[in-house]
Amino acid sequence: MSKLTLTGLSLLLFLLFASPQATAPKAFGGTQKVAQSQGQSGTLQKMIVQNGSVTMDLDLNRLNGIASTPQTTVRLQFAVAANSFFSILVLNDLLRGPDHGSMALVPADGVNVEGDQYGYDANARLLSITGGRLLVSNEFAKALGRASDTGAIAGEISIGATMEPIEINHLDENGNVKSASLPALNVPLPGTVPGPDVIVGELLDFVQSQTGSVGGRVGLALGTDACNKGTVNVDWFALPSNDHPFIPQNVYRRSGGADNTERFEQIGQSWGKHAFAAASSNTCGFGCNGVGGDHLGSGCSDAYGAGLNGSQGGIGSRAWVNPFTGTFPGSTANDHSGHSHDVTSHRMLVDVNDLNTSLNSGATYFAEAEYIVPDEGIWCQSHPDHPLLGSGTMNMRCTTKTSIAPSNLSACLLDRE
Repeated sequence: MSKLTLTGLSLLLFLLFASPQATAPKAFGGTQKVAQSQGQSGTLQKMIVQNGSVTMDLDLNRLNGIASTPQTTVRLQFAVAANSFFSILVLNDLLRGPDHGSMALVPADGVNVEGDQYGYDANARLLSITGGRLLVSNEFAKALGRASDTGAIAGEISIGATMEPIEINHLDENGNVKSASLPALNVPLPGTVPGPDVIVGELLDFVQSQTGSVGGRVGLALGTDACNKGTVNVDWFALPSNDHPFIPQNVYRRSGGADNTERFEQIGQSWGKHAFAAASSNTCGFGCNGVGGDHLGSGCSDAYGAGLNGSQGGIGSRAWVNPFTGTFPGSTANDHSGHSHDVTSHRMLVDVNDLNTSLNSGATYFAEAEYIVPDEGIWCQSHPDHPLLGSGTMNMRCTTKTSIAPSNLSACLLDRE
């Protein structure tokens, strides 16, 4: 099987376009005037890439120096670097043509591009490029040890990019500038994932909330520190609002067999903590935008120790919460009327025998917390094809920050992204 590893590409997009039939108006240094029939007065914008995506269909046989067999294509997809300085000119919301520049994927030389069809949606400020041919550059051909392949067609490319203006000129009927402005760039928020994306950035203390047991079971709680990996502030309105995260917790045991890996069992679960009053810390290092209170800001973090997550007055039943959308009735989600609390109520209930190290020699215990976020459910419904919820990976850390009898109980903590 042929395998091609591309360590980096830089698309020299000024090679992508043929020269436009009508050159840019003289406000941007063009040497010719736009045809009068097209009109030269109005608003002329110079725009660069705010964000975008690139799809390449590469011919592996061509890149491997095999020209006599049918194409074997592989599709590669990339994100365009934010604020890439590939510029276009737009006059009265109509695309006039490209200017010189580049869209960087990663900083390296690889393929050049020529031949294209391009379109512009003024309402969405969306530039689309289709039909581009990928040509092996001179540098890439030399790196492959086949200098004669310079200029060979290696595949096709299509690009979609959201543009933003960096210069706006209002022109008179002769193409002279009447007024001009330089709008500020749309600087991305600190998070790295479009939309809201709350992850468990850190797991804190793992404790027995109160001493004593009821019916042979104890009540445990886990501290959590949530980070907003997304570029959108996340709603964090306290009850009775239903617009905040819900935080259920579970505990597992791995044991059995010669190496204590034969069984992995859930031995306890809690109700869920209802989030409130977001902090604006920077635990995950994304670069918090400073928003807190009723919202967890982009890049920001909010910590709840085990004491808060195990506080029975702030815990609500899982039965009210839709785990797929994050929705729940705020007015009844935390209703504790009609029952009283003991030292274990609503916390992670675990049979004391399941924690007894004499009965479970060499076992490893895992505590897990998740954030079910209504904002993410809303975003997913309006962006069904977007990979919102992080990488889907499970992280594991072992910790000594436990306060559970017996004191020599070892524990590891699980968190999901």
